[in-house]
Amino acid sequence: MRVALAEDLFLLRDGLTRLLAAHGIEVTAAVESGGELLDALRADRPDLAVVDVRLPPTFTDEGLRAALTARQELPGLPVLVLSQYVEPLYARELLADGSGGIGYLLKDRVMDGDQFLDAVRRVAAGGTAMDPEVISRLLTHNSSGGPVASLSPREREVLSLMAEGRSNAAIAQQLVITERSVAKHTASIFVRLDLQPSDDDNRRVLAVLAYLNGG
Repeated sequence: MRVALAEDLFLLRDGLTRLLAAHGIEVTAAVESGGELLDALRADRPDLAVVDVRLPPTFTDEGLRAALTARQELPGLPVLVLSQYVEPLYARELLADGSGGIGYLLKDRVMDGDQFLDAVRRVAAGGTAMDPEVISRLLTHNSSGGPVASLSPREREVLSLMAEGRSNAAIAQQLVITERSVAKHTASIFVRLDLQPSDDDNRRVLAVLAYLNGG
């Protein structure tokens, strides 16, 4: 796997670069601004871009803007966004194109190397890896309507854990139910959200996007 990284803090940028390299992941670029990231992505498209939301010069949303531009210019480019804070508007903008390969982690989670690496792999494979706090804030800001409103409380729990990128086995363990029960809830979610039969991984992504966008 090949990853481009944009993070203005040298120690974090260097630490993530070393962590990725130690697990056999090539870092094609490690830069500190959105402009540099876009240049690197255009010159040599990687399998994933890892981007801090706030980058120089204004430290507002340069990283996010670079990520959105990259997704427009390089359709399907997986992007994992890192942020110090939960910013629902930014997360929703990232999810707006309705495709997978999206992650949004708080930097506190990044300090857990295994969790960060798991998110990197999931997003690069076209899945989602949303921080639990981001999910909570998105749902708080969404008016619950449409097909998502028809989900049962248990189905919402399952879908919330799916949004974090968890497998059926991990969901079963978290909710203390069987994998078979998780599979039944997942099948029901697909029906309620009117997701036609297709690759299961793709339907999981579509279900998560509908859930987080309050659709």
